[in-house]
Amino acid sequence: MIHQLPVRIYYEDTDAGGVVYHSNYLKYAERARSEFLYASGFTNLGLIERGLGIMIRRCEMDFKAPAKLEDIITVHTKIDSIGGASMVMDQTVKRGEQVLVVMKIHVVFVDPKALKPVRLPADVREQFEKYVEKE
Repeated sequence: MIHQLPVRIYYEDTDAGGVVYHSNYLKYAERARSEFLYASGFTNLGLIERGLGIMIRRCEMDFKAPAKLEDIITVHTKIDSIGGASMVMDQTVKRGEQVLVVMKIHVVFVDPKALKPVRLPADVREQFEKYVEKE
């Protein structure tokens, strides 16, 4: 499955030329990952209460084309792989069928107090596996 989050581009998202400022794509991706979490049946606070925090270890971004003022874009989120205490997520920003930005996000699950890696609980893994990219 692929989670999809539509985003409208507002004036505040753009530079003087009406093009989305590059760092805003990280905000859109974060929003999409949170909505993905909700769609999976979890919340950030709920996971933290269970002793499971989420941290980004690495982010790779490849810019293909710009989004512009008043565009409607969609952030597509899926999981590439799940490890014991980590996962790799693929996020693609599109305007219609045109790919604008491709991101690979490396996530680590941590104890929110100690900030040390922790294994993913079985029920969380089971829900996330529904979004693993099938070959």
